[in-house]
Amino acid sequence: MHFCMDWTSVTFDGNRARAFLVTAEEGSLSAAARALGMSQPTLGRQVSALEEELGLALFERDGRGLSLTPAGMDLLDHVRQMGQAATRLSLSASGQSRQIEGPICLTASDIYAAYRLPRIVTRLRRLHPGIQVEIVASNAVSDLRRREADIAIRNTRPEDPALIARKVADDTARFYATPAYLETLPHPITPETLRQAAFVGFDHGPRYMEQLAGVGLDLCPENFPLITGDHVVQWQLVREGAAIGVVPTSLGDSDPAVTRVLPDMEPITFPVWLVAHRDLATSLRVRTVFDLLAEELASG
Repeated sequence: MHFCMDWTSVTFDGNRARAFLVTAEEGSLSAAARALGMSQPTLGRQVSALEEELGLALFERDGRGLSLTPAGMDLLDHVRQMGQAATRLSLSASGQSRQIEGPICLTASDIYAAYRLPRIVTRLRRLHPGIQVEIVASNAVSDLRRREADIAIRNTRPEDPALIARKVADDTARFYATPAYLETLPHPITPETLRQAAFVGFDHGPRYMEQLAGVGLDLCPENFPLITGDHVVQWQLVREGAAIGVVPTSLGDSDPAVTRVLPDMEPITFPVWLVAHRDLATSLRVRTVFDLLAEELASG
């Protein structure tokens, strides 16, 4: 028989509720403690205190970890609703801020975070010294709904209707290598002779090879003796003369240590989108940073 209780009439400590929620989602105290960055005994005390406060057993302990009791399953639904409401409240409160000060979190790919954002953020801080900036350098797509970032720089248009997006530019990328590395290859350098070259790959899958085939480079796995998903590491490998790599044109052309490979080849073009949560659109702080990023990224 399913347990049911009017949880709306119950009040309990928010930290204990969070401890319960994460424990339920992770399936064990040890995993939940790691996720929350606290010790397992502390987390266990919070969960036990919540059970004592409610007078209910929320978990059953077994050899595989923890499983929810019927009462725990009912409470889980309620706590999740509370968390969603708290997130909406936080977004709404942030959106109503009229001060050009306070924290802002930006996320971008590692190469953009390292080579494009520092100059922009320096200008932002000169114009608005009250803004504190956090930069999340990641090639993964951050979840703006959960406030993992306030503004994201992305190369694809988001489809989530809760997000607003503005295409601010079309950027380009090219292949670069050191002149010393290119001297080790047969000349003249052509797409055919590059079959004997070493490239830096992103992963062990075929997708990058397929993309390069689309621009006229017919390569095989042996052409990728170096693999890293970190674009900044890729760039440093290229600068050291280890292999050929692709980076944004503005970065490659500005570095005297490298030169374009196949300079007459059409560049790889990719869009640059700025994205934020729709509920933050009325925040003067977010709008100010959003517009400045758009201006700077559009200017190259």
